[in-house]
Amino acid sequence: FLPIRTADAPLLQLHAKAKTADYDTKILEAKQVLYRAVDTRAEDPDLVFDALSALEKLMRKKAKAEPVTAPQEILDNLNGSWRLVFTTGTKKTQERTKKRINYFPIKAIQRFNTSTDPYTISNGIYIGTFSPLEFFGQFEFIPNGRKLEFEFDTIAVFGLKINLRRGMDAQLGAKTGLGSESNVANFEKGQRPFFSWISADDKVATARGAGGGLALWKRVDDDE
Repeated sequence: FLPIRTADAPLLQLHAKAKTADYDTKILEAKQVLYRAVDTRAEDPDLVFDALSALEKLMRKKAKAEPVTAPQEILDNLNGSWRLVFTTGTKKTQERTKKRINYFPIKAIQRFNTSTDPYTISNGIYIGTFSPLEFFGQFEFIPNGRKLEFEFDTIAVFGLKINLRRGMDAQLGAKTGLGSESNVANFEKGQRPFFSWISADDKVATARGAGGGLALWKRVDDDE
């Protein structure tokens, strides 16, 4: 192999920046659809699905080109409260209903705290600002693949906290709709529930669940 001449270095850097700008521009274009979807809940579900699918591919490309900074950017932005706005449902659900589930009909909020050790997560159904049902636990973020593995060890029912045996969170999550049925099967295989995280910024977060469904969240304040 021939060594890179010093005079060629700026050209190579310029070429790399051009490639980066190319996928970053397309990422922003896909996100514009998602921004409208979380704000209005009126964006055509098929357009939302297409934007999520395109974003997933683009972010995979970005992560390959930026293996350190791309996952770290997601983790840095993940901290906070997120309301589930849109989900395609698991592949099994899509096959059973013959359609893609779209805008999530109830108020469900997930919270991620990356300032603690270990990182903590909660997932609850809300009526106004009150949660009659909420799960609490820990999570681990694995940069390779942007995989977020989690496990809940406590449930609060109308404010009363109850400790959970291992595996109970998967069963209860599947029954309440806060989790996927695939989490039960994964637990039996010795695997934790997980999301393959796609993106997270100051407005929206996106991920693919263990069951194969895509999900879109909107960043919210705790009092919303």
